[in-house]
Amino acid sequence: MTDQPIQRDILPIPDRPRTGLITYDAKDPDTKFPPIAQLRPPPHAPNILIILLDDVGFGASSAFGGPCQTPNAERLAGRGLKYNRFHTTALCSPTRQALLTGRNHHSVGMGGITEIASGAPGYSSVLPNTASPIARTLKLNGYATAQFGKCHEVPVWETSPAGPFDAWPTGGGGFEYFYGFIGGEAHQWYPSLYEGTTPVEPEMTPEEGYHFMADMTDKAIAWVGQQKVLVPDKPFFMYFAPGAAHAPHHVPQEWADKYKGRFDAGWDNVREETFARQKALGVIPQDCELTARHKEIPAWDDMPDELKPVLRRQMEVYAGFLEYADHHVGRLLDSLERLHLLDDTLVYYIIGDNGASAEGTLNGTYNEMINFNGAAAIETPEFLNARIDKLGGPDSYNHYAVGWAHAMDTPYQWTKQVASHWGGTRNGTIIHWPSGIKGQGEIRTQFHHVIDVAATLLEAAGLPEPLSVNGVQQKPIEGVSMLYSFNDAAAPERHETQYFEMFGNRGIYHKGWTAVTRHKTPWLLIGEKTPAFDDDVWELYDTSKDWTQARDLSKEMPEKLHELQRLWLIEAVRYNVLPMDDDLARRLNPDLAGRPVLIKGNTQLLFGGMGRLSENSVLNIKNKSHAVTAEITVPPTGAEGVIIAQGGNIGGWALYAKGGKLKYCYNLLGVQYFYVEADSVLSPGDHQVRMEFAYDGGGLGKGGTVTLYVGGKRVGTGKVAATAPMVFSADDGCDVGRDTGSPASQDYGPHGNAFNGVVKGVELSIDTAAEEADHLVSPEDAVRIAMARQ
Repeated sequence: MTDQPIQRDILPIPDRPRTGLITYDAKDPDTKFPPIAQLRPPPHAPNILIILLDDVGFGASSAFGGPCQTPNAERLAGRGLKYNRFHTTALCSPTRQALLTGRNHHSVGMGGITEIASGAPGYSSVLPNTASPIARTLKLNGYATAQFGKCHEVPVWETSPAGPFDAWPTGGGGFEYFYGFIGGEAHQWYPSLYEGTTPVEPEMTPEEGYHFMADMTDKAIAWVGQQKVLVPDKPFFMYFAPGAAHAPHHVPQEWADKYKGRFDAGWDNVREETFARQKALGVIPQDCELTARHKEIPAWDDMPDELKPVLRRQMEVYAGFLEYADHHVGRLLDSLERLHLLDDTLVYYIIGDNGASAEGTLNGTYNEMINFNGAAAIETPEFLNARIDKLGGPDSYNHYAVGWAHAMDTPYQWTKQVASHWGGTRNGTIIHWPSGIKGQGEIRTQFHHVIDVAATLLEAAGLPEPLSVNGVQQKPIEGVSMLYSFNDAAAPERHETQYFEMFGNRGIYHKGWTAVTRHKTPWLLIGEKTPAFDDDVWELYDTSKDWTQARDLSKEMPEKLHELQRLWLIEAVRYNVLPMDDDLARRLNPDLAGRPVLIKGNTQLLFGGMGRLSENSVLNIKNKSHAVTAEITVPPTGAEGVIIAQGGNIGGWALYAKGGKLKYCYNLLGVQYFYVEADSVLSPGDHQVRMEFAYDGGGLGKGGTVTLYVGGKRVGTGKVAATAPMVFSADDGCDVGRDTGSPASQDYGPHGNAFNGVVKGVELSIDTAAEEADHLVSPEDAVRIAMARQ
């Protein structure tokens, strides 16, 4: 009997029934069985490495003419291809889901970030089971699979330790191993990490040299080495997605210091210098125009002189962060080279999941949470200058000014979130595969989109697109393979039509033409009065002649504009874009949006050992009177350590024992700490301890009076002058019996802070009479919460 080819279009591949003679005794000479076959991809299927950086615009990396040195991107480009018309969706979660499935982001329910999901099919954040991820397809065809870094595709109601884990990388995402964080951003010095679905803690502190970028690279190098030692004939698929260079821009000081003085002339000058380098490199045509700076973005010369030292340092820190990330990418590439794997590894180096981020406000910020809590006014030039030396360090949670984001998107208009223009969606991309690409150091100008990656990987591996996965018929991949362009620079492009939409910013590309309209301004989180969708002003560009979208032809060619507007509408209907929804405040409210919630009612019981609970998983005690009651056992040596904590060094609170006494700390945005301490030491044995917070009322973010009780007896009282009304931290959660991540109080460090006795349970409760404070939250304030978690 001849071997039959493996039918790979139904996954998992059905087991073949046993055929042939069945003997009674295995000693019978006619007894024959084929050896046990291990599942492997077709012969010559390459290893695959996808590197996806975060919040890096087209004009940032030196590989595409930017001021931030990325020698390892240049190294890959020197032996591979640069794609200078590769596009993303303009936002992180949507780009990532599109990349991992090969479908448009609305087709797979990711029309926005997970935190503002709604019941509308294109915006639910729930991956349809008809769109199985590429990692699962590769795994079910015999690939080893692993993801490292950021995962921002898990619905917010499924991010708790209780799961379900279907949307997690190792749950239903198709990855056999995951090391990274769940959510939009991470504190690079104190990340909230998972290995698979198990919370883990870094083994070092920042003072000992810890940084997540180095850590995740170490784990990736170890994983691929183990794979090739134990199963050398099994190709791997690695998805390497750092949090860099998303805010907070955290980097060792020496890397930022490499750029001292480089940005003294300001962002307008940087745009011009970058534009010249881009032409010299050939990544943009010689005859294209540098788009004008928009009136909404201030000129460098118009910024206050007293603020400019901080603005310069913001960009030095960002540049250092990006180079630092590229350095660790280089370490990973070096490991593949030592294992003699690099030439047979198809590498995608996608420099950004969207354009550079303009979410840092016009002046930038030392701590993003200050802005997200509506307190940007306190970040005066004096405030920022006093903290200039801490930018990028463990105490900061920093982001740069809008002007720098615009410069990092040179030569295009606008930034991240603005899906209408190339500044939000065009990201330089490098493909390296010496075994499959003949040319070296060449540029490809075919139009492509992130949905094209999955189709490319399947063709390169010789695998069919699955018709059925786990018994569910699959809808077709919506991207096209880029493989046709690998060895043919002149090949006609095959991705001829592509819609774009994000928060009402929308556009259409069709055979060189683009029709676009900007609906919202990315840094105006509150207060912007957006027009009705029908009143948006559209622009028209012929990008076959006008590379940068610099010359609007809408008034000269209204019929062409109307043709493309109609095409956008057709594509929007086809891919679940409608109904468009720019009401972020409504989408934030889970009841109005139709999004499940974990916590209901006015009380929540937590048990000792619970931890890594995001703010979506914990009773909201902000802007209202509340109490924290704990049952603890104090050891004979006396009480010490954290009973419960929420947030981190950029904002939060903690109830703990210090020097044997019960103590409470309220950390106001990392700016001011308020402490209340008991007047007596806790005796050994069982105790009920309680903190009552009597909210002053009268609006959001007001202060209150703290009273501490032991066994019902008042033991301490004190005042908290003001509170955070919206959010403590984007990734530092709530822990019982210890404080993981960065410490919420300055009384203890990030390690060794666990309570030395027993925390049996903790009850959080809110005063129902004070719930009226919830109604004081305006839609504008509510938007800050949504954007805080991007």
